[in-house]
Amino acid sequence: MVVFNATARLSGLSLNAAYSLLTSWSLRLAGMPVVHVVCRAGMSHCVLGTNRRDHTQPPPCKACIAQSRRLFGRAEVRWLDYRPHPGLATAISTLGVDELSKFEYPLWASLAGVRDGAGASVNIPLGRLVLSSLRWALRRYSLPDDQPTRYLLREYLVSAYNIAREFDSLLEALQPQAVLIFNGTLYPEAAARWIALQRRQRVITHEVGFQRFSAFFTQGEATAYPVHIPVGFELSTEQEARLDAYLEERFQGKFTMAGIRFWPEMRSLEASFLEKAARFRQVVAVFTNVIYDTSQVHANTTFPHMFAWLEQVLELIRSHPETLFVIRAHPDEMRPGTAKQSNETVGDWLRQRQADLLPNVEYIDSRQYISSYDLVRRSKFLMVYNSSIGLEASLMGAAVVCGGKARYTQLPTVFFPPSSEEHRRMIEEFLQAEDILLPTELQANARRFLYFQLFRASLPFDRYLEDGPRPGYVRLRDFSWRDLLAQNSPVLQVILAGIRDGKPFLMDEAHERSLQG
Repeated sequence: MVVFNATARLSGLSLNAAYSLLTSWSLRLAGMPVVHVVCRAGMSHCVLGTNRRDHTQPPPCKACIAQSRRLFGRAEVRWLDYRPHPGLATAISTLGVDELSKFEYPLWASLAGVRDGAGASVNIPLGRLVLSSLRWALRRYSLPDDQPTRYLLREYLVSAYNIAREFDSLLEALQPQAVLIFNGTLYPEAAARWIALQRRQRVITHEVGFQRFSAFFTQGEATAYPVHIPVGFELSTEQEARLDAYLEERFQGKFTMAGIRFWPEMRSLEASFLEKAARFRQVVAVFTNVIYDTSQVHANTTFPHMFAWLEQVLELIRSHPETLFVIRAHPDEMRPGTAKQSNETVGDWLRQRQADLLPNVEYIDSRQYISSYDLVRRSKFLMVYNSSIGLEASLMGAAVVCGGKARYTQLPTVFFPPSSEEHRRMIEEFLQAEDILLPTELQANARRFLYFQLFRASLPFDRYLEDGPRPGYVRLRDFSWRDLLAQNSPVLQVILAGIRDGKPFLMDEAHERSLQG
């Protein structure tokens, strides 16, 4: 088994770094040889080590390597070093951001023999592989074609190519049964995943799950959270009660995601808002997303990106002055106390278009802790891009129209028009209708999906982890090495069966009962 997660952490132990480490220990105890591919200043600029104010500042390699030596001191390691390709640097030296974003380059390596016969070359789509990382690092979707952005994009391209060549040589030498990779979308892991898939090797990716200290593993793309729910799956009375208990906490803002609690408090709608809303025929809530989040690469199917969706929303707002549109920014857009604040916000977008001055617009930014659930109850229907609130609103019996592909659109849980034209037509129809007829299956499917996501697909590691010194980071609890044996852990049993035997990374009813017991 080859394990690679160069973007999971720097000097601390993040949730995803911990999931990868604990899984590798369990695999070794089960008798499977594990090789960790570990970055040793293998990139000129890594994603987590990028300084948004000074792109030329080198990453903190010394502290990161020291942490790696602590974590993998007794493991089998292949160090990833930086050997930039001079021809690539020359080829991209004069290109702009748009050309760099689409750039491909021949990969002369053992991969060529796998794909097209000895001596042939294969083009690796470097631009596509690094674009999500650049947006994430810069905390924006729109990329200016200026010198700092071009510099960083070129460095990411050269570094991704280095990882691809090194990873290809390593897989050729090791011929592993499978590759375990964090995320799969950020560029170091995206390059490694691309290489492994070209070599027709099985790739497993992982991300944070939807419960505290839980992980999501898949043979698909972890950032899309693909979850297959059996057609005949229905909630039992006990499972219904378990889901309701979770929702009671959720609706009070008592939840975390990736170790972060978004809602330090949750306030009801204020009297001034209710007075304003009473002057309109109806209220429609519009929920946005964090534009640079890695999930957005999967969401952009109906519209090119979230701001393109908002452009259509704004046209609808201008043509329907009788309706109050409440635009709610995602709570993570300006996450307080962290370096994850967006550099391209929904509020800025509204002000640039003077949409915030329209009498039928109410804007709630990410630092206003107004209850989204109160807003759902007050609205005729909801417009969302791919936010989780869409699923939750459907659970509450609300009509929801999605502008982007969401993990919960895998099932009929909301209205999801197949094109931008159909999206506009549906919104117009809902605005003019006296009542919106909801198919009964939407709410039932929403409950089925959410239960599966929470209690079957989210694999709990709370037995091994506790909160660390800062949000999103963890410490290991005291536990015996025997606790990492699959026969002693329902979670690791599921993961081992998924890695070794190709089974779904899902808890079944027996695993659920054993954990609750």
